[in-house]
Amino acid sequence: MAMGNTPILILREGTKRDRGKDAQFNNIQAARAIADAVRSTLGPRGMDKMLVDSMGDVTITNDGVTILKEIDVDHPAAKMLVEVAKTQDEQCGDGTTTAVVLAGELLKKSVDLVDANVHPTIITNGYRLAAIKALEVMDSVAMDVGPNDRETLVKIAQTAMMSKQVVGSKELMGDIAVDAVRRVAEKVNNKYVVDMDNIQVVKKTGGSMDDTSLIEGIIVDKEPVHPAMPRRIEKAKIALLDAALEIKKTETDAKIEITDPMQMQAFLDEEEKYLRKMVETVKASGANAVFCQKGIDDLVQHFLAKEKIYAARRVKKSDMEKLAKATGAQLITKIDELNADDLGKAALLEVKKIQDEEMTFVTGCKNPKALSILIRAGTQHVVDEIERSLDDAMSVVSVTIEEGRMLTGGGSTAVELAMRLREYSATVGGREQIAIDAFASAMEVIPTALAENAGLDPIDILIDLRKAHKTGKTYYGLNVYSGKVEDMLKLNVLEPMCVGRQAIMSATDAAVMILRIDDVIASKGGPGMGGMGGGMPGAGEDD
Repeated sequence: MAMGNTPILILREGTKRDRGKDAQFNNIQAARAIADAVRSTLGPRGMDKMLVDSMGDVTITNDGVTILKEIDVDHPAAKMLVEVAKTQDEQCGDGTTTAVVLAGELLKKSVDLVDANVHPTIITNGYRLAAIKALEVMDSVAMDVGPNDRETLVKIAQTAMMSKQVVGSKELMGDIAVDAVRRVAEKVNNKYVVDMDNIQVVKKTGGSMDDTSLIEGIIVDKEPVHPAMPRRIEKAKIALLDAALEIKKTETDAKIEITDPMQMQAFLDEEEKYLRKMVETVKASGANAVFCQKGIDDLVQHFLAKEKIYAARRVKKSDMEKLAKATGAQLITKIDELNADDLGKAALLEVKKIQDEEMTFVTGCKNPKALSILIRAGTQHVVDEIERSLDDAMSVVSVTIEEGRMLTGGGSTAVELAMRLREYSATVGGREQIAIDAFASAMEVIPTALAENAGLDPIDILIDLRKAHKTGKTYYGLNVYSGKVEDMLKLNVLEPMCVGRQAIMSATDAAVMILRIDDVIASKGGPGMGGMGGGMPGAGEDD
């Protein structure tokens, strides 16, 4: 029997399917929408975004990754660009907006090529070749910078802050970021390694942005457990205990039968003796300050106060680890084992009141490989934004110290890469050269966006930049304040090579992946059904 024209259904009813160019355009449109959302935040003249989440909490920022994490992205292709921002943030800590805008522009350029019937595989091959060449060129124009070149590191930190709210205090913040990172940088096998976990950030509202300070030591968000304890100890000898200074409860249910009041008294005396012995052990070790990760019995508090020993209880594990690193103390889990060798040293332990809370400052440590930054500002939103800005600044300084290479900013590197890529494309031949040309044009989105955000004519600026770079002025970029093309090296607009390199790699990977998709099959009710085309259920869900 002839089948006739009966349609054969292999997909569940209600499944939406986009194929061929439709699928590509849909995905590209979605990804570009994400890139356009953050484009206006690029550069020193970029604007901020106010994000309100489902709970009504407000975040005001122009940090690309924060914006993309906060907004609820539904389309699977758009989620890939959010991943680009996250990767960039984890690797370099800065340049998230650049990476996303670049990915969006690569996709935008590929639309015209797909329209002109250039196969997506050819475009992706061209993009890959262009990315490899771009990284080579980047390496050739990069400059060396050493971990002891404090002046240059401060300039790099300040460049990372130029687009943030803290720009008014960029000198102070730049110094704090560089000093903090340099103190915790450690040399391992002739290479510098920076562990950002050793920098503790404490945020307190009140005061102004300029009250933000670097404290060579650790701030513990605790007060002494007993009012009679000393609030200031010079030449502190610190014991760190991961054991409770109280009577242990038995593991099994135990009953003590007491038939005589004297037995009761003997029981209490024994308990007191046990607790007193703990205090004696602490005193015998020579400690005059105790940080305990667990609880401290009332009697122990009383005895410690009488001995003029400072004590804080239920201290966070992360703070204990930082204290151990800074003071050189050993974390003790068995009190009987405590002796003078286990103690850490600090020049001063002081309890200060900040706003309404009392905090303990441990400063003048013998090994300040862990330290604290106390952030102050008028409102919580500003405090949070300062933290994000300092995090960016410290990240760029740490990757610069680790890698030892830097580039100039202001779109100068992007224009240089675009020029060299155009020269390179002519030597490649074949259809790939069209894609390499498209990649070169996409690189110019950086100076274009900077110019747009500064209210300048992007076409005029681009012409001036190309002209400067053609005459060998490699470090010329856009000064968004004067609106002119100037030498970025002289203006101290510097950034780590890691930022540019990672942005190109992530953006290329995302663009290539999205371009290679020619079929989107979305189950009924899958994400992305409304609005911008279909999406695979669960594809690219945020973890």
